[in-house]
Amino acid sequence: MQMQVVTLFPDMVNAVAEFGVVGRAVDRRILSLGFQDPRDFTADAHRTVDDRPYGGGPGMVMKFEPAVAAIQAAREAMPAGSPVICMTPQGRVFDQAAATRLSGLPGIILLAGRYEGIDERVIESEVDEELSLGDFVLSGGEIAAMAVIDAVARLLPGVLGDESSAEQDSFAEGLLDHPHYTRPEEIEGQRVPEVLLSGDHGRIATWRMKEALGRTFVRRPDLVALLELNDEQQKLLDEYLDENELDKPAN
Repeated sequence: MQMQVVTLFPDMVNAVAEFGVVGRAVDRRILSLGFQDPRDFTADAHRTVDDRPYGGGPGMVMKFEPAVAAIQAAREAMPAGSPVICMTPQGRVFDQAAATRLSGLPGIILLAGRYEGIDERVIESEVDEELSLGDFVLSGGEIAAMAVIDAVARLLPGVLGDESSAEQDSFAEGLLDHPHYTRPEEIEGQRVPEVLLSGDHGRIATWRMKEALGRTFVRRPDLVALLELNDEQQKLLDEYLDENELDKPAN
């Protein structure tokens, strides 16, 4: 898969390719990561990429010409069917479903804004989609772009050591992940649940599903509300709530 990031700080974003899963994807040539800096498409001595906003107000706005030129250069380096995605608080919230969808594309171009924002005409003429990490504001889109790169890269075939790891992640089935434990069996009086030591894979799978359902219901009830639980899942959720003396959802 190919990715291009349009950013004023290429070195900042490139750091994500030096470690962990993304670094592995790049090393194995499963992922190609490139950059376009709008400063490289300016014509003045100061390499100006921003200007004062029309209508007044604080801060500066990224200019149309260098941003568009950088996006177009990125398009030329990418295969057909690679959308331009702008990271902005105005976008739809990025989630696991979006990461899965993007991982099936031949490539993506991520636009990372700075300052007070990007000239709206850039969005209207060049951007196919806007994504946000959530209802908060960052100093720029680079961190958001890095999050997208990481979330998408780990879904690419051959990146993770065990392909089932991605399938069992939080949100993969609309639920949060179940608890995880490793050795030793007991730490300061806290023991690993006995079922995980049983070697009974059926019981372990049932326990993990029950914990995922219960944890999601307690921490993210909005996610459970979106699911159509089957009879077995509803039974497991009811058992979890009973075991933890929690109120059951109203029908």
